[in-house]
Amino acid sequence: MRKFYFFLFLIPWVMMSFAQEVTIKGKVTGFDSFKSKQVPLIGVNIIVKNTTTGVSTNSEGIFTLKVNSLPVDVVFTYIGYKNKTIEVNTETFLNVILTEDIYASEDVLVVGSRFRPRTSITSAVPIDNITLAEMRSTAQVSLDKMLHYLVPSFNSTQQTISDATAHFDPADLRGLGPSRTLVLINGKRKNPSALVFINDTPGKGDVGVDMNSIPLNAIKRVEVLRDGASAIYGSDAIAGVINIILNDESEITTFNGYSGATEQGDGFQIGGSINKGFKLGNNGFLNISTGYTNQKETNRAGTPGKDDLFGVSSSNPWIQQNPSLGMRVGLPNMKVANIYFNSEFNLNEFDKIYSFGGIVYREGLSYALYRTPYWIPDVFFIKHEKGSTYQGFQPTFETSITDEQFTTGFRSKKNGWNYDISYTFGSNSVDYIVSNSINLDLGELSPTVFNPGGYGFKNHILNFDVSKLFFDKLFVSAGSEFRLENFLTIAGGEASFKGAGVQSFPGLQPQNAVDAKRTNIGVYLDLGTDFTEDIFLGGAIRYEDYSDFGTNVTYKINGRVKTKDDRFTFRGSISSGFRAPSLHQIHLSNIQTLISGGTVSNQGTFNNDSPVLRKLGVNKLKEETSTNFTFGIAGKPIKGFSFSVDYFRISLSDRIVYSSSISSTDTTTTVGRILRDNSITSLKFFINAVNTITKGVDVVASYKYGKLKLHTAVSILDHSIDGKINTPAVLAADGLEIFDRKEQSRILTARPTEKVILGLSYDFEPLTVNVSATYFGEVTWQHVNNGLNGVDLGNGPLPTNDADFDQTFSAKVLTDLNINYKVNKNISFGFIINNVFNVYPDVIDTKGDFVTDLGGRFKYPWEVNQFGFNGRIIMGTFNFSL
Repeated sequence: MRKFYFFLFLIPWVMMSFAQEVTIKGKVTGFDSFKSKQVPLIGVNIIVKNTTTGVSTNSEGIFTLKVNSLPVDVVFTYIGYKNKTIEVNTETFLNVILTEDIYASEDVLVVGSRFRPRTSITSAVPIDNITLAEMRSTAQVSLDKMLHYLVPSFNSTQQTISDATAHFDPADLRGLGPSRTLVLINGKRKNPSALVFINDTPGKGDVGVDMNSIPLNAIKRVEVLRDGASAIYGSDAIAGVINIILNDESEITTFNGYSGATEQGDGFQIGGSINKGFKLGNNGFLNISTGYTNQKETNRAGTPGKDDLFGVSSSNPWIQQNPSLGMRVGLPNMKVANIYFNSEFNLNEFDKIYSFGGIVYREGLSYALYRTPYWIPDVFFIKHEKGSTYQGFQPTFETSITDEQFTTGFRSKKNGWNYDISYTFGSNSVDYIVSNSINLDLGELSPTVFNPGGYGFKNHILNFDVSKLFFDKLFVSAGSEFRLENFLTIAGGEASFKGAGVQSFPGLQPQNAVDAKRTNIGVYLDLGTDFTEDIFLGGAIRYEDYSDFGTNVTYKINGRVKTKDDRFTFRGSISSGFRAPSLHQIHLSNIQTLISGGTVSNQGTFNNDSPVLRKLGVNKLKEETSTNFTFGIAGKPIKGFSFSVDYFRISLSDRIVYSSSISSTDTTTTVGRILRDNSITSLKFFINAVNTITKGVDVVASYKYGKLKLHTAVSILDHSIDGKINTPAVLAADGLEIFDRKEQSRILTARPTEKVILGLSYDFEPLTVNVSATYFGEVTWQHVNNGLNGVDLGNGPLPTNDADFDQTFSAKVLTDLNINYKVNKNISFGFIINNVFNVYPDVIDTKGDFVTDLGGRFKYPWEVNQFGFNGRIIMGTFNFSL
């Protein structure tokens, strides 16, 4: 496999020689009130005081610590227990007992602050800390779906019949689109995907990180910052930040496997992963994980028994034999292979080097609309079995997706100063194949397999950070980031775009090819001080300079006040944010096949540098800006119970959107002439067109009593458009809308604005039962005139008002069950039921406008989405550790 050269970086670490050292061994135990007995504590942090020399306890609570000389003070820290310092004067075996602290942190956090670690209760901003064990307790098997059912403000659902979007799954925080959620791995920026979502799905017009490119088996925990953080991390952190902490286990080997299918027998999936930890002497670790999954397609197509889209009745012989019109609507076929690593090595008590990253490769196959015999008639060059009756054909859309990440860095601590310098390379590429299709303009010379081209994205990032604590109260952090980005569009083979192009997905043409680069430099200053043990105030400012659009300055101020008994924290923040227009949005151009008004047509997307857009009065893209405001309360008033309630408001200006379809048959207008000259029926483009306001409340609470765990999380949102749509004067003069009510609904009502998660876990030992119920609020699809408003189709005229065609899909509750049986400390089996009660979204009600569901081809909504439409899924799991 290519690009495994970065593993060579680890070889010198292992080969280093070490000086003679004194060995301190011991065992750490603590009283577990839930089990009512003393137990070994796994993962206790053990460090030589005032140094970075340290180790952690293994699965038996045992540790081995090597120091240069004695005596030394050794500090033991563990979440949920009081810190303990022991002076060690002789080389001996220590039996260390830690005392439980009922108000101690359950989750020490990294994201959201460059200062000393805090917890989700004492943090000045709202943060969720989700462990791998919590994620595996869900009825899901991928990272994005686990977060979808654990974090109410996070959304990710698999799409269908939407070209490459069906293979990526748009994911976001707070319904603000994938572009406005920053993703980090071990605190370092993760590269976005190569794809910009331009199909009619949630997230349309956005670019986001490919969440399917981060393997679950490589993860230790996930931190979700639900607050703006552009002043700390730079572009994209408007809705929040997801920080993925990789596994740092250095001794245990684990294997996880699963297999299952839907209740209807399709969607079979199987997967397995291995994670192995290695010690690098006594001063470092290397953790490697690898996995493979295979998901088969599902099909939940409609069965209209006629085709109103083409005016073909139920008496048609082909339709009588194919009432579903040949459609396959559901999950794509997907194969995934991955390998990831995480490593650190202490050069001495002050310096360490670190490295992490990996490769994820996916192959996907989904389907385009079935070309029925009356849509594409039988002509002599369409290939089918000799002597058989022509049945039409269904093109396939196939992807090869590669995502790579590699980070290496050096950390040092000298004279109270902390230094961190790192380099990160990230890339994502997607290559397309269309099979079982034809190019009608090539006649009998047409192949049936086509290369329509593909997209690529790369970035190179250099980070330098320095920090120091002054007077044990004032924390000062400063740093810089240099980033080089490169977006690529690769033209397809000539057969894919010649003439009208291949059926379903005309190839990318040479004039669409792009090799665009830009650089940006960011510098920041971050200050924070604990005025007292209970009062904290912080502030940050950041300056960014982009080579293609200019500069930006953002700020953040946050604070926190604790009560004297540490039971409650009052917190708040105000900040500005920004998002740079992506290279994808600036340079993308293509032609798509679509059905609009009952006819098949080609639609062109013009890049933002095109002279065509200047003729239309569309300005060059500039940055989005935001003002974020958050305040709330968090607490741990009694043993076992914790909660947080946070209100937020995000005012987003100059939001970049992908325009509505702009069309005109009047060639005396500017638009009409452009369409005629480019042989297309409609056009689209990216534009800073909308100001929006998103506000709401997040509630998180958990309770532990003995073997019982309860968890609830609530997110209530409200999205609105602030002011008028920014329509260029040329288009406004012709009465054209650049962002119609259908596109508006995609940013306002396509995701649930209410989501409630209730979870219960009980440990019967050795049986653990996890039950969760997730309430997905209603979503609304807004209609635009497809040319049928007011038309009489035989049952009286249809409504003339667009709003009369709107449909609100009602709220639903999905219940999941996860039962795990532990055979012994090394082996366990699980049984999972996802969607126990087989709940589906409401069926599409066209109200007479057959374009809404493409003539009955779609039974369930796809332009708005709550949780997909696969129904009940049953799986078995197997876990082994050694």
